Amino acid sequence: MVERFRSVPKIEWQPVSVPALWVWVMFFVCFLVYAASHRGVGLFIDPVNLVVHEGGHALFGWFGSTIGLWGGTLLQLLVPFLLAAYFASQSQLPAFAFCLFFFFENFLGIAVYMADARAMQLPLVTIGDPEFTIHDWNAIFTSLGLLNWDTSIAAVVRTVGWIGMALVPVWLVIQGQAPKEGEAS
Repeated sequence: MVERFRSVPKIEWQPVSVPALWVWVMFFVCFLVYAASHRGVGLFIDPVNLVVHEGGHALFGWFGSTIGLWGGTLLQLLVPFLLAAYFASQSQLPAFAFCLFFFFENFLGIAVYMADARAMQLPLVTIGDPEFTIHDWNAIFTSLGLLNWDTSIAAVVRTVGWIGMALVPVWLVIQGQAPKEGEAS
């Protein structure tokens, strides 16, 4: 089982010293404890995620109102995902793990926004005219006929985020301690 987990994907990662590996693992564990103590809400990284989210509306809005509506969440997930892909292509294990960890961390904020779709109590931010501000997930769930499922869908998204964040340091340790080609296993 561990071998299967270790071999996906088959990337020859650049070596990471054991002390550096454990510093990264401790960073992730500390962030997980911090995030859990805040129940995943109001984290110090959230303003960065919000800027990227709003930028997504502006960027994807060029392609139409529907993709513009989804664009905030899309860019919020695309930025760490594409950065992770870049670092994987460069065989940079810690940087890949960092980006992957924060890809999953974004699910927490997205879940908060989704869970507010019916209540619409969160303060909204916009880069456009505040007169035309809409609640993304209220509009998305309404258009999909899923508004009554907002909190259930948010719970699944939140769970995926927590599980993904928790698995990244585990995966990092497995990858960081994997024998390299030519080494004895």
